[in-house]
Amino acid sequence: MKEAYPVLLTKTKDTKNTILVEVPDLNIQTEGYGIADAIEMARDAIGLEIITREDEGIDIKEPSAIEKINKDEGIFSGEGETCVTYVDVDLAEYRKKVDRRTVRRNVTLPNWLNRAADREGLNVSKVLQDALITVLQTTQNR
Repeated sequence: MKEAYPVLLTKTKDTKNTILVEVPDLNIQTEGYGIADAIEMARDAIGLEIITREDEGIDIKEPSAIEKINKDEGIFSGEGETCVTYVDVDLAEYRKKVDRRTVRRNVTLPNWLNRAADREGLNVSKVLQDALITVLQTTQNR
């Protein structure tokens, strides 16, 4: 699922090309060096905030219409020139990228199949993971 949130980008007057980032709907701030880095940092902050809220059962505010965002009311508005834009994030892909936890599952196999796997030196967990990915028709950066 993709979402796009309005974001305030404020270009500062420093020598590092710092751009301050605010996502008012999610009450988060970050920064980047240059526009591409600032957008990537915003995308990362949005993704992390949303999946954290999902995991903790906290309500997630729907993205506001961009016309409702006043650049002069941003917390960084006095730091430099501010513009308002959207930053999108593919939440399903973001979750795959950052959620690398492993989960222990108890699997029951017939004894003959377990012995055959042992004889072949197969990693049963890896075989099961590969099979699930195939059956679910999904990809995962491994």
